[in-house]
Amino acid sequence: MRQTYMAKKNEVERNWVLLDATDVPLGRLSTVVASILRGKNKPTYTPHVDTGDFVIVINADKVALTGHKATDKKYYNYSGHPGGMRVTTAGAMREKTPGRLIERSVKGMLPDNRLGRKQFSKLFVYAGSEHNHAAQQPETLDINTLI
Repeated sequence: MRQTYMAKKNEVERNWVLLDATDVPLGRLSTVVASILRGKNKPTYTPHVDTGDFVIVINADKVALTGHKATDKKYYNYSGHPGGMRVTTAGAMREKTPGRLIERSVKGMLPDNRLGRKQFSKLFVYAGSEHNHAAQQPETLDINTLI
């Protein structure tokens, strides 16, 4: 009788992956990043274990927003106080804090529990082409071949 393989927390091998967000649509980039963070690209994927890799995204300020999303897509932050609603467009967020745009998109694609928070902590987003993870020797992936 065959048993389904379930990865154990101490057996997981994690790699570092580098993705360039230049001219890649936000949603396509986010789905690939979320899939790598969860470990769905590995044959050892187990839903209840963090089997994903570390992901570094560079050039977040050059991510593509298709259609009218730069002006029409809105992000809401509510402080909980009367009159505490702040609305930001996707274009303004890309200009001011480009990393947060990608982080919010990816976070919405991860589980809403402890496991999702643990997986999200392995994401590193940088606005420019410089990052400080050279010591980890990240493997560069071309996002266009993954889509």
